[in-house]
Amino acid sequence: MNIQWYPGHMTKTRRLIAENLKHIDAVCEIIDARIPISSRNPDINELSVGKPRLIILNRTDLSDPALNKRWSEYFQNLGLTVVETDSKTGSGVSGFVPAVKNLLGNKLSEYIRKGQTGRTLKVMICGIPNVGKSTFINRVAKKNAAQAEDRPGVTRNKQWIHADSGLDMMDTPGILWPRFDDKLCGLYLAFTGAVKDEILDIEELAVLFFEKLVEKYPESIR
Repeated sequence: MNIQWYPGHMTKTRRLIAENLKHIDAVCEIIDARIPISSRNPDINELSVGKPRLIILNRTDLSDPALNKRWSEYFQNLGLTVVETDSKTGSGVSGFVPAVKNLLGNKLSEYIRKGQTGRTLKVMICGIPNVGKSTFINRVAKKNAAQAEDRPGVTRNKQWIHADSGLDMMDTPGILWPRFDDKLCGLYLAFTGAVKDEILDIEELAVLFFEKLVEKYPESIR
């Protein structure tokens, strides 16, 4: 299967991210712990140059715990702050705000020097479709502020959500990139629900998925 999916609203989202970066203190990218590399959008890296970065390794409840630790170390070695979470149950989410404040410690110190104690930090939450951005934001904000469903393409516009902890989060629509040069990357994104079901051959996809599970985790299949 050669999977490609880049509807027009994603081009709009790319422009939206680029236009709003000047208002943002840090970019927080949510990735899927089951497919950490395939779920990282190279466009977000390109757009976020010069901004403090934080990686949220989400859905850790569905991934291999031993590999979660190794992936966290991998991203930390790249100089990125990492938080492991399961936004559905809320596990690990409490570590997000302290991680952001630590990441932006110099900016907070600057605010204090200027007598702006308590000034709100602004972060952008971005990532691929259906990776749990809105559910994560609702957990941090402790309210159902962002619409969340188990399908890609629900969020279509930006929205600002305030957390009582002195943090404003900009929720952005899920965004992929124009072409998956690696066919396996496209498959992984389809396996985990980042690609719209309607464009896929679900039966063929299911067979390929089981082949991959037999290769990687035969004991789980048994």
